[in-house]
Amino acid sequence: MPNFHEFTLQGIDGKEIPLEFFQDKVVMVVNVASECGLTPQYAKLQEMYDDLKGKDFIVLGVPCNQFGAQEPGTDAEIQNFCTSRYSVTFPMSTKIEVNGPDRHPLYQWMIGDGGDIEWNFEKFLVNGNGEVVERFSPQTTPDDPAVLERINVLLAS
Repeated sequence: MPNFHEFTLQGIDGKEIPLEFFQDKVVMVVNVASECGLTPQYAKLQEMYDDLKGKDFIVLGVPCNQFGAQEPGTDAEIQNFCTSRYSVTFPMSTKIEVNGPDRHPLYQWMIGDGGDIEWNFEKFLVNGNGEVVERFSPQTTPDDPAVLERINVLLAS
């Protein structure tokens, strides 16, 4: 069975993101969209990344246009939106599919038998060993106490 660290994503900037770079780090993987009612979560994701990146925590944004066509832009447009509106500095991939027959292999692995992604801003926590340890619904904000508690436990282990 593959491990999170065995996958590679294409970065929004055109450079590869080998997930092995995140070995021994806690990673929150989030499928994102620029025109969603949940888009303001970018601010909390960036704040969390800024606060915890020195403690081996990474946010990984994964744009997807499968939910209400709410991520219609090109990679350059998405990147510009994220940096100009939310000052995003955490790594982001190019736009991928997270459901259906063209689902990216990373998402196929993360989901396992857990069903489809519900909507934009669904969150997965991956521990330093590359194992998915938690999945949070799109409506659960990044700063929800349950999310923060789980991250702190993972960072302490």
